[in-house]
Amino acid sequence: MRISTWRKSSHSGLNEACLEVADDVPGVVPVRDSKRTDGPTLSIPRDAWHAFTRLARR
Repeated sequence: MRISTWRKSSHSGLNEACLEVADDVPGVVPVRDSKRTDGPTLSIPRDAWHAFTRLARR
């Protein structure tokens, strides 16, 4: 079983209400709630995640 490396946005600061993502899973970007690291994750197709983050930056 592979263990992913999770990270929060550098813009999160000390805020605990954040999403974490893992970039080391082929084809998808797993997303989880940073307060519930043992909770469920969403696996978002990599292309859809990149489109979302591009729009969010605007």
